[in-house]
Amino acid sequence: MVTLEQDSDPGRLLEGLDPEQRRAAETLLGPVCILAGAGTGKTRAISHRIAYGVATGVYTPERVLALSFTVRAAGELRTRLRSLGAGGVQSRTFHAAALSQLGYFWPQVVGGRAPGILGSKGAVIGQAADALRLRLDTAALRDVAAEIEWRKVRALTPDDYERAARTRELPAGLGAGAMLELQAAYERIKDERRQMDFEDVLLATAGMLEAEPAVAEQVRTQYRFFVVDEYQDVSPLQQRVLELWLGPRTDLCVVGDASQTIFSFAGASSEFLLGFGSRWDDAEVVRLERNHRSSAAVLDTANRLMRGRPGALELVPAEQDARRGPAPSVLAFESDAAEADAVAAEVARQLAAGIRPDRIAVLFRIGAQSALVGQALAAKGISIRPLGGARFFDHPAVKQAMLLFASIGAGTGAAPPSRPLFQSVSDVLRDIGWTVDAPGGGPAEQERWELLTALVELADRAPAGTSLARFAQELQERQVAQHEPTVAAVTLGTLHSAKGLEWDAVHIVGLSEGLLPVVHARGFDAIDEERRLLYVGITRARTRLALSWSRRAHAGSGREGSRPRAPSRFLAELSSGTPGGVSTPVR
Repeated sequence: MVTLEQDSDPGRLLEGLDPEQRRAAETLLGPVCILAGAGTGKTRAISHRIAYGVATGVYTPERVLALSFTVRAAGELRTRLRSLGAGGVQSRTFHAAALSQLGYFWPQVVGGRAPGILGSKGAVIGQAADALRLRLDTAALRDVAAEIEWRKVRALTPDDYERAARTRELPAGLGAGAMLELQAAYERIKDERRQMDFEDVLLATAGMLEAEPAVAEQVRTQYRFFVVDEYQDVSPLQQRVLELWLGPRTDLCVVGDASQTIFSFAGASSEFLLGFGSRWDDAEVVRLERNHRSSAAVLDTANRLMRGRPGALELVPAEQDARRGPAPSVLAFESDAAEADAVAAEVARQLAAGIRPDRIAVLFRIGAQSALVGQALAAKGISIRPLGGARFFDHPAVKQAMLLFASIGAGTGAAPPSRPLFQSVSDVLRDIGWTVDAPGGGPAEQERWELLTALVELADRAPAGTSLARFAQELQERQVAQHEPTVAAVTLGTLHSAKGLEWDAVHIVGLSEGLLPVVHARGFDAIDEERRLLYVGITRARTRLALSWSRRAHAGSGREGSRPRAPSRFLAELSSGTPGGVSTPVR
């Protein structure tokens, strides 16, 4: 990676980019739309684009705002920009940027401190329901919270929502009138407590910018250049805030892929990405379709699934990575248990063949599907790490280790380390029970060992001369940025949680009607969202992809779970005889 410290020539920042990435990086002004397919290096393109703009003097770092949808993505971009000499650029989520502005301007505009942020909607909705003598269970409370979010991210007024609710399937069998009363009671309780929910942060920011021209002008003076990653996930409310931040200027760069729009239930809409060129007549549109991740066989499968869909890109393997790779397989099994056992056996074979555990993933549509697969893997002694589970830095053993690193490191002062960091770290961890060899205990003990081993490996890769104090500081920075080290375990996760990640080998299970597409997906738009979910799963694979389904939930007969299933309609498309298609052995 080229940095400004290594070379003062800004053009060096463009070396190593493919032709399309380079074109994106050199297009610094005016409205720019980067249509970036899966694995095409979009983060690399936009980080080098920003760094190149800073290095050439086109951008002042403090006037650039890069927006992402997750803290992890914002942290990753921030880390890349810092390594490229553009550390002064702000990389934030929409909500973090809006919350910062509210905290700054609220005392001037309203007076006093801004309201606190509500941690969870459930308890307040429950109190609102009690006040209206409505009985809602935990699942219904969750569904009502999702309905409130749906209304707010679309910036619907109560009247707009009442009209929309007439054609929606509302939670807990509530009618539109009851839902409106419940939402009004929820808002009253929040107001009485001077609290805002997550969506209120954006609504209040938009209202402030619209009502206070001086505030809008100050924000626009602060930020001149905007970059929005994952633009296919923007909601109408986020788009409204973005337009208010931008004002009459045109220096906006958006990056996205309509085929990866998988959060429509949360308000995401690809219409803003697909309509970018029509809204900006002079927009520069750059297509990134050169895939640097997957084999040609995996890309053929992904392209076949999305061909003809609005905004679909045609992924092609990068020239230096044009290997064919093994054809993805489709396997059918008699029951979910048989499917889980077979997947576990194949994962064991892949591990024996030398694929690292952290480079293998098993993905599924519904979280409940993880239980059988997890049990089957554990039965073979294979460690697993759930996506969306407890975060690395939240584990008690990791917290304990970090406290010890910081304490012992502080005691050594600023003196150069007398011995390698690897030795210092491993000695500290041995004192709390870590061993070089894996323990023979249960899953909890195995997980603890793997987490501490990840710290040892991180220390082993640190630059020579790194002190224990500096290592402790870097761990704290990683924790803030949600930049977790790699843990040697097979990943289990939903297709939603896999977005933005990649593995050498990917197993997608449960490809039957009712699971993928999920049973409650009705109508063309809902089914197409399920198609995009499968596309996201397929494009996570670098070289090996296995798709599977089972004919019944349980073996045998006479039980609810023994009802026969049909294979997912998507499998028929993938096995349609197109050259290079998937192989379909049945077990």
